[in-house]
Amino acid sequence: MIKIAITKGRIEKQVCKLLQQAGFDMDPIINKDRELLIETKDGFSVIFGKPNDVVTFLEHGIVDIGFVGKDTLDDVDFDDYDELLDLNIGKCFFAVAAYPEYRTKDFKRRKKIASKYTNVAKKYFASKQEDVEIIKLEGSVELGPVTGISDAIVDIVETGSTLKANGLEVIEKVSDISTRLIVNKVSFKFKKAEIMNVVNKLENVIGG
Repeated sequence: MIKIAITKGRIEKQVCKLLQQAGFDMDPIINKDRELLIETKDGFSVIFGKPNDVVTFLEHGIVDIGFVGKDTLDDVDFDDYDELLDLNIGKCFFAVAAYPEYRTKDFKRRKKIASKYTNVAKKYFASKQEDVEIIKLEGSVELGPVTGISDAIVDIVETGSTLKANGLEVIEKVSDISTRLIVNKVSFKFKKAEIMNVVNKLENVIGG
């Protein structure tokens, strides 16, 4: 039995489609109602959760495989896992965004950066050797510059339409994001053949 955690929502739909194309039985999942744990005839035991919960389940050995976005992996304080596959779905990127004048403004104080992804923001500005103040916002991060609580934001950009609607623009690209297949290191040691069977079949689909 391979235990799997999938980020619910859009990633869930995209991952299930890929697994189905790879030849696995996804009918019980595609046709699920409110079940939180589903078993398939391929020997999968699948649970669904929010992105951070998927990582937590993997961290504690509850699941062997996790499907989660790189945005979550870059922001959590857990790195004791192996990333085996980039699924090339859910593509977007982290960016620093602000009003255009941010580019030329002469700051006489520490810049204020708002983000939901505070660890990503901290790591990025530390890599640039910039000492900034990080402000955590959980909702519409664009409100940072709009309300004046921050000079810029670090957020996920997909189409850029929300930024544009609020007069903001991408100042710097931070990193690319897509959905990844990660594994618990202990599980990989004892279930390597079963896990690699899933990885190889998905690679064939993605490569095709």
